Amino acid sequence: MRRRGRSPAGKVKIEWSPNFAYALGLLAADGCLSPDGRHIVFVSKDREQVENFLRALGIVNSIGKNSTGHWRAQFGDVLFYRYLLSIGFMPNKSKIIGAVSVPREYFFDFLRGSFDGDGSTYSYWDPRWKSSFMFYTVFASASMSHINWLRREISKRLGVKGHITRDREGTTMQLKYAKRTSLKLLRTMYGGGDVLCLRRKRLKIVRMLAIVGQKL
Repeated sequence: MRRRGRSPAGKVKIEWSPNFAYALGLLAADGCLSPDGRHIVFVSKDREQVENFLRALGIVNSIGKNSTGHWRAQFGDVLFYRYLLSIGFMPNKSKIIGAVSVPREYFFDFLRGSFDGDGSTYSYWDPRWKSSFMFYTVFASASMSHINWLRREISKRLGVKGHITRDREGTTMQLKYAKRTSLKLLRTMYGGGDVLCLRRKRLKIVRMLAIVGQKL
């Protein structure tokens, strides 16, 4: 009788938590699943972002640089890979990813990861009105299906409506929230506590809100 092979061991503990949800938000934005059915790859221009990704998953892994000079981590975990497939991830996901099955209580942790990966904020003084300071929170994706899902979920949970535009090349969708809705969204994502996040983006938000006398 042939001996049965060993079952694949999981490197990542598959258990939902704020950090686990945050890691999956990062992965939805800046990560990819290798077509080999085993490896997960995460790339960012910020080393801190890659460190946060690994920390959120509770694993130790080497970090290197790719050919473009970006920081990169890759690890193999068949069980985690299969789990990701079951909740909405797939290889070559950039233009086709849609909804991701995230437990309701962890959606905004996932969203914070998505924001740290592909999101941004910007602000300016509007010359049309005296003392009018405008600021926006933006989520970006090459997948219209994913952007529409984010918009629906945010609206369902916060009762705010963002608007969708395309970049100049027409290849990336941008989901935008302005001023009051932006403030409500940012405060919900960051929760007013010590949450895992990309520090430079959080600092930019803190400085932006301080101009109008607001805090996270």
